Amino acid sequence: MIASVERHPRSGAIRLRRRNPARRWLNGVLLVLTAMTVWGVATIETGSVPFGEAVVDTFRYLGLMFTQPRPTASHFGVPEGFLNVAGAAGYVLLVTLALSFLTTLLGGVIALALGLFAAQNLTNARVSNAIKGIVAVIRAVPTVLWVLIFAIGAGLGSVAAVIGMSFHTIGYLIKAYSESFEELDDGTIEALRAAGANWFQIVFQAVLPSSITSIVSWTFIRFEINFAVAVAMGAAAGAGGIGFNLFMSAGYFFDIREIGFITYLILFVAMAMESFATRLKARFLEQGS
Repeated sequence: MIASVERHPRSGAIRLRRRNPARRWLNGVLLVLTAMTVWGVATIETGSVPFGEAVVDTFRYLGLMFTQPRPTASHFGVPEGFLNVAGAAGYVLLVTLALSFLTTLLGGVIALALGLFAAQNLTNARVSNAIKGIVAVIRAVPTVLWVLIFAIGAGLGSVAAVIGMSFHTIGYLIKAYSESFEELDDGTIEALRAAGANWFQIVFQAVLPSSITSIVSWTFIRFEINFAVAVAMGAAAGAGGIGFNLFMSAGYFFDIREIGFITYLILFVAMAMESFATRLKARFLEQGS
């Protein structure tokens, strides 16, 4: 059924707009969410703190955090001195990087092997659907919950964090890798099979070389995610690293300036990883061309 007839102001073309049930549902959901947001803000419980004053203080603390970052030596357990604090901060930052690197490495190796069997153009539909169904369940469970599940047996600490983060990384990368493998032209695979190539030759001579840039991109995306998760696990699961210092600065010492200092460290590492991933991908593209 036609909902409206419109004429383009310049070309004069007539455009017919039909009623779209999906669009009506989407507009309805957005309207309900907007109304709930307005109602929630209007009825928010602030206790004895005036809402306007709290908003002003929030922006003031944010300005203090980002314009006057400063670490406290005693909070890092070292004597006063820039080199002492820098060394301690660098060490806990390396711990967090090591957690994220280890989980990405373990998850990437396992996901690469299973991703080949999850790709429909490299295996049969039953195996592919079984693997994809299992990893869908794994991805549906948040990483922190996997860490807490494994903490029951391993205890809170870096071991549970590595196992839980690797578990979720495997589920994430299997989906990403398998979809990259499935983008390969079926004609290429059929031609190789017709020429007598076996499964391993197809994988190592056609599938992996053509998908290397996608593999690098997805792996570094997951590495960045794991770095952010490792920061959170430093406090939530007792894994240590810069996340534990951030938790102590915010929840125990209430040191706004130190929070800013740690935040800048995390941002610096995130930008460095992004730059390195971009250069590495560009190098693979140059070699491929």
